[in-house]
Amino acid sequence: MTDLFSPIELLGLSLPNRIVMSAMTRTRAGDDGVPTDLMRDYYVQRASAGLIVTECTQVSDQAHGVIRCPGIHRADQVAGWRRITDAVHAAGGRIVCQIWHCGRVAHPDMRGGEPPVAPSPIPAEGKFFLPTGEVAFPTPRELGEGEIAPIVEDFAAATRNAKAAGFDGVELHGANGYLHDQFLEDGSNRRSDRYGGSVANRARLMVETAEAMIAAWDRAHVGIRLSPASSLYGMKDSDKPATFGHVIAALDALKPAYLCLLDPNEKDRETQPIKDVLEAFRDRVSVPLIGNTGFDKAKATGALAGGKADAIAFGVPFLANPDLPERLRRDAPFNSPDKATFYGEGPKGYTDYPFLASVDA
Repeated sequence: MTDLFSPIELLGLSLPNRIVMSAMTRTRAGDDGVPTDLMRDYYVQRASAGLIVTECTQVSDQAHGVIRCPGIHRADQVAGWRRITDAVHAAGGRIVCQIWHCGRVAHPDMRGGEPPVAPSPIPAEGKFFLPTGEVAFPTPRELGEGEIAPIVEDFAAATRNAKAAGFDGVELHGANGYLHDQFLEDGSNRRSDRYGGSVANRARLMVETAEAMIAAWDRAHVGIRLSPASSLYGMKDSDKPATFGHVIAALDALKPAYLCLLDPNEKDRETQPIKDVLEAFRDRVSVPLIGNTGFDKAKATGALAGGKADAIAFGVPFLANPDLPERLRRDAPFNSPDKATFYGEGPKGYTDYPFLASVDA
């Protein structure tokens, strides 16, 4: 029976288990977007994952939307990531770079006064966290049609940079209310050009970006992440099952390395039309499918054994348990996560969670 500890072929590699470390923003890069030695230690600690997916990594200055977010669009950032990938590989791990554009989920005060951009001038919902406190999201500037192709090229360039930095692949962040998701869903896209209106037009940026990334590397090294049942930052669509059914089929036709689909979180489970994302879209996916959000060992084992997914990504459990695969194998207790340190600076709540050996000693 397929379970979490069955090997799998992915990204041209033989992964020793099907336990994926999900992308998680941790804000430990330098203010210049250069990955730090502390980030290297964090990822090396988690090298027992079948696959690590990095935090969202910006593809350009325009894509910047998180304080102390790493980038992969300058030589010093590429060199910083190279130190991390070399160390993860030396520890026996495998690591993919998640590349990303924030779209409207940003604020001018952390962008040198430049407003965020989006498919339409509709602000995100919720609050943005600045060092000075919470502020409302501003109305973004609508992208001109001629500005879209350069963004696609930014993702192609970031893919080439990720390959140069020694990553085992790249993941397009098409989820969680960021730029590609904003174009896809009609609650944030009111355009009337070839990137708006019909679902095929709204999916165009996602598909063109995936095609450019594949051309920059190859199909076997490009994964894509989607969130068909999320309302994060006010994301909404008039027909999510149809919209995501279309884009999943279009992306699957490109035969990428994998698709990662996020189940609804606890908040969205009652309000979103799609309750079980894997069940809703499994029959549209022919490439390896990674499930994400809300999985424990029992739910993950059931999804793998039932063929609903080929691997399972864990987020917060990996944050607090660097040796999560061994804890899952032994049914050992988990460390409790310190939510106050999810975002911030320094090692506290980042690289200081104990391993089983130190707990048992």
